[in-house]
Formats: sequence, C-alpha cells, structure tokens
Amino acid sequence: MKLQIIAKNAELSESMLAYANKKATRLNRYLPIISEARLEISREDTKLPTERFIAQLTIDSKGTLIRAQVRAGDVRTAVDNVINALAQRLNRFKGKLYYKGRGISPARQEITPEAKQPVTEVVKTKHFLVKPMSAEEAITQMELLGHDFFLFIDSDTDKLNLLYRRKDGAYGLIEPEMA
Repeated sequence: MKLQIIAKNAELSESMLAYANKKATRLNRYLPIISEARLEISREDTKLPTERFIAQLTIDSKGTLIRAQVRAGDVRTAVDNVINALAQRLNRFKGKLYYKGRGISPARQEITPEAKQPVTEVVKTKHFLVKPMSAEEAITQMELLGHDFFLFIDSDTDKLNLLYRRKDGAYGLIEPEMA
C-alpha cells in the first residue's frame, strides 16, 4: 500500500510520519487489496483544544474509495482515531460484501442529519473521476464515503445520475432529462 501523507497548517516530525505509516499498514489486515491511501492532517484554531487537529484518511481499493475523518487534541490521537474509524468502516464493508453474496441484507443504520446554516456562495469545488456503475454499487460507494449524495454514471444508460439519502433513511435517484 502506498501512503501519501499531507500536512496543512501543521508540522509533522519524521517520527510522526513513521508512526502514521506503521499504523496505516495495519489496515491491510482488514482489506488486503488497498492500492493507495491518503492521510491529510490539518490544524485549525478552534475554541475546543480537543478538536484542533483533523485527520482524514481515504483509501482506494480497486476503485472503491473509503474515507474516515476525526478531530482530536493532538496529531498522534487523531491518527489513531482515524485508523480505528476506517477499520470499522472496512469491517462493515466486508460484512456487506459477505451478505451481498448470499442475498441477505444487513440491518440498516439510522442516520440523523445535522442542521446547518444555509450558505449562499460556493466555498469549495471538487473534481473527481466518474466511473460507470449500477445504482447498488453507487449506494455502497456513497455509504463508504459517508456522504448524503453521490454522483455517478449509470452503467446501463451511460447517463449521469444523482443518488441521495432521503430523510426517512431510504434512497432517492435523480435521472436528469434534457428539455
């Protein structure tokens, strides 16, 4: 597994880089097909000192992206917590693959959306590769990323679709049509 470590507004020592590398390699126990991983550690000035460091770890396993993000008071704790959070996601992912092969669906988790203030300007732009997949694959990918929506190309129609999580916990699919 190739690990890329990026520090934003934080200085990481060589020992910390080695520690993060060592901890990240343990993820191979959960999913041996991890081609690359990206660990982003950033520092923010917050009122709570226990939330100053943000660690976000994204792994790529044959095109499937799995991500976790945590906040902590120091870099070492943030790295430990993000590795543990991602390990839990990997266990869930492997469980879904196990059940999927047998036609059994695992129990769904209840998700409570957080209320956020509306923003009237674009504050971030993301670019990503969109690959053809089925709606079922898109649901899995969306859950692994921890998002409430997912943009993908339907492998049957070759059209761009938007999958989203409804307030009742079910999924909705938007299939755009040209006027």
